[in-house]
Amino acid sequence: MVRTVFKNLEKSELAKAAAEERLATVADRFPDLYKSRITITLSMDNSPFQAGPDVFTVKIQCHGGRYRGVILQKSASSLYIALADLVDHLLERLNRHGDKTRVKQLHKARQNQESVHSKEAYDEEDRA
Repeated sequence: MVRTVFKNLEKSELAKAAAEERLATVADRFPDLYKSRITITLSMDNSPFQAGPDVFTVKIQCHGGRYRGVILQKSASSLYIALADLVDHLLERLNRHGDKTRVKQLHKARQNQESVHSKEAYDEEDRA
């Protein structure tokens, strides 16, 4: 489930569709994202005290599922550039998140296997 939030920016169906379409391309590569609750925040920041360009920010948060806790935020001078940058980095972040999970599972399995072997060795010493 994807929720799109606009902050300091007028709601736009075009921007919402672009964000959801980009996220769908990522979800095709990581199908577990379809089961996650995801919030995409589209915002614009500009200073009322200092003249300068507007800065658009896109932030994604995964609240549930396998990728729970993944948060990524990118800013650029254009909303669509920020969105493209976010998608590129999101692919890398999700790959790393999956690797961390795999490494933790392997480490836990090795510890269990070592404890079984040490217990068997201890039992053999008692028999002797």
